[in-house]
Amino acid sequence: MSPLIYILQKEFKQIFRNPAILKVIFIMPVIQLILLPLAADYEIKNINIAILDRDHSATSSKLVNKITSSNYFKLVSYGANYDQAMEKIENDKADLILELPRNFEADLYKHKETKILLAVNAINGVKANIGAVYLNTIIQSYNNEFRNTIITPSRFNEIPLIEISTANWYNAKMNYKIFMVPGILVLLITMIALNLSSINIVREKELGTIEQINVTPIKKYHFLLGKLIPFWIIGMIVITIGLFIAWLVYGIIPLGAYVTIYVFAAVYLLVILGIGLLISTYAENQQQSMLVSFFLLMIFILMGGLYTSIDSMPQWAQWITKLNPVAYFIEVMRRVVLKGSGLADIQKPLYIMLLYAFIINYWAVLSYKKRS
Repeated sequence: MSPLIYILQKEFKQIFRNPAILKVIFIMPVIQLILLPLAADYEIKNINIAILDRDHSATSSKLVNKITSSNYFKLVSYGANYDQAMEKIENDKADLILELPRNFEADLYKHKETKILLAVNAINGVKANIGAVYLNTIIQSYNNEFRNTIITPSRFNEIPLIEISTANWYNAKMNYKIFMVPGILVLLITMIALNLSSINIVREKELGTIEQINVTPIKKYHFLLGKLIPFWIIGMIVITIGLFIAWLVYGIIPLGAYVTIYVFAAVYLLVILGIGLLISTYAENQQQSMLVSFFLLMIFILMGGLYTSIDSMPQWAQWITKLNPVAYFIEVMRRVVLKGSGLADIQKPLYIMLLYAFIINYWAVLSYKKRS
């Protein structure tokens, strides 16, 4: 193994001689892990709403007050002109239009029902859907309150009432940072490991040093291990820094053992670095390797389950996610951090990653040619 030691010495010297790489490895993850969870908020507030109250009754006014007094909606228009409200939508000054019809109060008392119009600006589909859900919840709550006020005591017992008690398991306060920070940490590790490893061998090609290495008697697996191990060590250091920041800034302490995270991360980094080395063996220059790694990163991130639930994806997309290592690591991180899962609970994804690492790295060894 003596040739491997010399290669490792060479790689570490090259890494520490380049200040740009050190900044990418250590400074960039720290800044991003602090800023991104603060910006990636799933809770949407300040939804602009235009309300058309054509009834102007006490009942409609109470509903309007209930909507505007919540922390989610901001009243930008109140009147009876639908064209003015639509103008707000067209100018992106309003996200929703709620129209309360004439005889709103009378129909509720007389017919026990009425119809209202909700128009949603669906250009921003996520904000529109969540805003509509918030508004429907407020209206349903108001509907129940109004219903209870008009039920006479003699009839009250004839109507069954169902009380629902909700308990949020594993994240009682529904704090989005607790499940976002581990996922963002996975993405940062993936970006660093894949980008740096994908330009590693191809940089030797561009500098011309690959020919000098190829004429030496070192084995192919010695060479690739020498390229993989330094970034594997750096990746583990970055994970440690990320977990420290998660505790220091956000107060996130995994319910499970840290050793579970490190065991899975060690295997996961072998997969990601193997993919990067595989790209580097085929690419002719750094531009090619960066484009391919960027293409894979976009797929890994968007189909990793961090921003979009995998269960909500089409069936063909769910099958693709089974080849996405990021999806496995995000799932494991959330299970360890939120549920306290141990090694016995993550056996399946761990075995899949071990198989993935063996196939990818074996492929990288076969694809690397010592002769042009």
